[in-house]
Amino acid sequence: MLVTGLLLIGLVADDDGLFVWAGHQLARLASSGAVMFLGASLMVGVVTATLNLDTSVAFLTPVLVYAARSRGEGEAPLLYGCLLFSNAGSLFLPGSNLTNLIVLGHLHLSGAAFLARMWGPALVAIVVTAVVVAGFEHRALRLSAKPVTRPERPSLGLGLTAVVIATVLVVVLHSPALPVVIVGGGAVGIRLVAGTDHPRRVAEVLGVPLLTGLFGVAAALGTLGRAWSGPATLLSHLDLWGTAVVAATGSVLVNNLPAASLLAARIPAHPFALLIGLNLGPNLFVTGSLAWLLWLRAARFAGARPSIVKASRIGAIAVPLSIAAALGMLSVTGHL
Repeated sequence: MLVTGLLLIGLVADDDGLFVWAGHQLARLASSGAVMFLGASLMVGVVTATLNLDTSVAFLTPVLVYAARSRGEGEAPLLYGCLLFSNAGSLFLPGSNLTNLIVLGHLHLSGAAFLARMWGPALVAIVVTAVVVAGFEHRALRLSAKPVTRPERPSLGLGLTAVVIATVLVVVLHSPALPVVIVGGGAVGIRLVAGTDHPRRVAEVLGVPLLTGLFGVAAALGTLGRAWSGPATLLSHLDLWGTAVVAATGSVLVNNLPAASLLAARIPAHPFALLIGLNLGPNLFVTGSLAWLLWLRAARFAGARPSIVKASRIGAIAVPLSIAAALGMLSVTGHL
């Protein structure tokens, strides 16, 4: 429900031109490829934190590709960065990634309490990931840019209002899913009644069969985890580092949402370390998260040619470093 609501809100915000406007502003104001890359990482982090990583990759991927092309720069840093930053930035708020809600359902934390514990690990994870992506794509970041025309102003109405309301709900409420899906459904409903959107596009954005399939697998593995003590026993014998490694491995093997349902069916010994592995581990391979599939679809729609092999090569370096940095920050802050 939460992902559905956030994707619907993202659709309305996209219709209002908020994402395209932000991308053009970034392309126009950035003084260099490196500055544009830093701005893109910030933009992806903010959208991921407030509107979920699936919304981020679905709507920002084509925007960032177009922004790079409008300046005559290489699109690879922003293309691969959008995917990896989205997974890394999904540690900020409960709604940023459904794994957060699954793992911490036992703790009943508000969005503000979750943010107080995880902003440090999330921040260093994004920074480390950005450094690795920049290292792989440093040549593209040095390309000279051409001037960009001033973008049209976005419509500051329904989309922006829905984004603000959803952000407040995710931060304040313990269980924001139902209110958020009501906001998203209401906003899209207004669009449909006005004839400014089409049911087919709404269905394409939601990807209902994929969401339903993941829900079914997650529910099945969650049931298995409650009936079988094996995963809980394994995690009880692991420290922070071992927990994160098992979580990252599980996310690649069965996707991070089903893995979260299995590993957190019973109260885990190190829930925040488990989250770090589940959220950062998917950067290793396409099987890790739904965000990968949405990213591939959005990138191809924009005319880009994303490479799973290349993204995985970057992830193979970024994941262990970002996990180590996030766990280190978790230890420093004492929120274990």
